[in-house]
Amino acid sequence: MTSTFTTIDYIVFALYGLVILVVGLWVSREKKGVHKTAQDYFLASKSLPWWAIGASLIAANISAEQMIGMSGSGMAVGLAIASYEWMAAITLIIVGKYFLPIFIEKGLFTIPEFIEKRFSTNLKTILATFWIALFIFVNITSVLFLGGKAMDTILGNGDGSLIFTSVMALALFAAAYSLHGGLAAVAWTDVIQVALLVVGGIITSIIALDHVTPEGGILNGILHIYESAGDKFHMIIKKDNPEFMNLPGIAVLIGGLWIANLYYWGFNQYIIQRTLAAKSLKESQRGIVFAAFLKMIIPLIVVVPGIVAWVMFSEAQGTAVMDGISNAFVKTDGSINYDKAYPWLISTFIPTGIKGLVVAALAAAIVSSLASMVNSTSTIFTMDIYKPYFAKKNGKDRDVRVGRISGAIALAIGVIVAPALGSIDQAFQYIQEYTGLVSPGILAVFMLGLFYKKANNRGAIWGILVSIPVALSLKHQYLELPWMDQMLYTFIITIVVIVFVSLSSNASEDDPKGIVLTSSTFKTDAVYNISAYIILLLLAVLYTIFW
Repeated sequence: MTSTFTTIDYIVFALYGLVILVVGLWVSREKKGVHKTAQDYFLASKSLPWWAIGASLIAANISAEQMIGMSGSGMAVGLAIASYEWMAAITLIIVGKYFLPIFIEKGLFTIPEFIEKRFSTNLKTILATFWIALFIFVNITSVLFLGGKAMDTILGNGDGSLIFTSVMALALFAAAYSLHGGLAAVAWTDVIQVALLVVGGIITSIIALDHVTPEGGILNGILHIYESAGDKFHMIIKKDNPEFMNLPGIAVLIGGLWIANLYYWGFNQYIIQRTLAAKSLKESQRGIVFAAFLKMIIPLIVVVPGIVAWVMFSEAQGTAVMDGISNAFVKTDGSINYDKAYPWLISTFIPTGIKGLVVAALAAAIVSSLASMVNSTSTIFTMDIYKPYFAKKNGKDRDVRVGRISGAIALAIGVIVAPALGSIDQAFQYIQEYTGLVSPGILAVFMLGLFYKKANNRGAIWGILVSIPVALSLKHQYLELPWMDQMLYTFIITIVVIVFVSLSSNASEDDPKGIVLTSSTFKTDAVYNISAYIILLLLAVLYTIFW
């Protein structure tokens, strides 16, 4: 069954765009005679309720990187890639209980600001500059490229002719409301986009399962893919699996994935910025745990379709015959393009009208993440670079104006660089590995900054300087280490360096900027605690079933 993107689909898609623009501009409108302050623009006036925070966290996280890249990894690896999602749920619980109380108590705008309060301005500036570069040249560009690639496959014929046009359209759409409205526009539109994302993703999974067998039926589809690709339903893959280097067995649960998750969810500006915009700590924590619940269902949206695509591609016995399926996934050099899984399912099976909704859901995932990254880039540049070094006098209107200009520049650079990313077989894994070079060292600095009062600025600087060459050394092929193990070892070595240098320079006393923790610092209410227990129980059941 093949359908095309029809007029009805374009109308549905256009309605989605119109709704997002109207909502984004409406919630961020300025009252007559009142201009936005930095807190209004970058932290949504610190007024976000828990459900908006939770939805916005997921919207910022789920992008083309997941929808396309993780679905591609689902086709290549199977359910094991869902560890990123399910372990993220545990990580969110940790962040909400142990990190947020400190961040909110210190009244932060940005994550680099914590480094300044705990260590030094110089180290803050170094890390702020690094994060700006990372957001622009890795995050923004990858989201734009993968989004453009998906749209090229769905709306075109997949030959790359629509990639740049799609990249431009996605960038302009994100800019239309996010540059003007700031975090308020981004967060409130995220609520709509997450709802659409979940609905559209579930529809895609249901229709894909319904078409995987000749006789049809969702239950038949579930049973068939489980019987035909049973090896793709293991959370812990064995050493003889070709993907072991990406997901190294039990080490996923007790090793380097913790480094990736704690860095991403705990110290990532475009994630944490939403929690800093909460009405209160309690509201922020409830938003975090709501996001953790949403994380539990993400594999149904992104991983299952990838497994369905694999079953169809492998043409297992009892699978519905699809003409030309080999040509859809096999590249000219004979390798498999796994990242085509999700776009191919949409273009092949989703019927007219519903296709417009599903593509709108995909666009929602792309645009919401893109808007979040642009907003966070502008926040760091304005508050951590421009304001302290180039405009030391107060200027409320100026901060907002600079935020808008810097966001526009970041987006423009992303548009220029994105097409140069080229073809990546599993984009999700590639991005994770790239980020994995720098995240262990930064995480070590933050963790010791939070919980080790003897850690000082000299130790933190030496830790950052040492972590990169250590990570690069461990990446050499002769070691044959999975990249998650590389991250874990880099993290441990960096911890040792920071502790050693800190104690060498001042062994007897705590650092004057060390954080004082009390018994009440990490106290959480009953709603948070019960929700956390439920999530942990569900995860225990899932890992037991799919071990």
